[in-house]
Amino acid sequence: MERVAISQAMQDYLKAIYKLHEQNGQAPTSALAEMLGVAPASVTNMCKKLAELHLVEYEPYQGVRFTPAGQKLALEIIRHHRLIELYLAEALNVPWDRVHEEAERLEHVISEDLEERMAAALGDPQFDPHGAPIPSRSGAISPQSGGRLVDMRPGDRLIVVEVDDDDPELLRYLGSMGLYPGTKVLLLARAPFEGPLTLTIDQTQHNLGYQAAKSILVALQEQ
Repeated sequence: MERVAISQAMQDYLKAIYKLHEQNGQAPTSALAEMLGVAPASVTNMCKKLAELHLVEYEPYQGVRFTPAGQKLALEIIRHHRLIELYLAEALNVPWDRVHEEAERLEHVISEDLEERMAAALGDPQFDPHGAPIPSRSGAISPQSGGRLVDMRPGDRLIVVEVDDDDPELLRYLGSMGLYPGTKVLLLARAPFEGPLTLTIDQTQHNLGYQAAKSILVALQEQ
């Protein structure tokens, strides 16, 4: 895919817009400002610039949504990011709590040739180290199935599908429990009022806070 010549900041906005749509089905400018840690006025200005490039459609007070060209470009950037994460983890043994930050820097400068070489070396993988799907060369991406761990019922036998990768400290904490993609989990109990969850992981019982559990996508184990 040929990359449109846009700034690193614009690329970061496209990724953030994609993530918000993925999580909530919409990307209000207030949520963009919070996610990116910038002033609302800065978000408004950038959204106008992206709209001028025909990458998004922007309506004041309504947020932004992708044009087909914008979504294709966002998925290309995400493909670069997730391939880099996996390459760092698989080829260089970089811990899973550090690959996100490294990929944030490298994704903006990687060439298309190097992207293809990494993909080939990794066997054209489908998922990054945190379980997130890697978009294909053509820009297709498979939606994840399952739901958040906090929404599951006591007694459910689950398998970890994906873990949010934004917080390195949280990833280290979850890794200490063995909560990686592919890990099998039995949900024993959920305390009320957003209290902790009690889990069995590899025959060991753990308590996991509500906020941490919100970061984990799971699916029911096949019987």
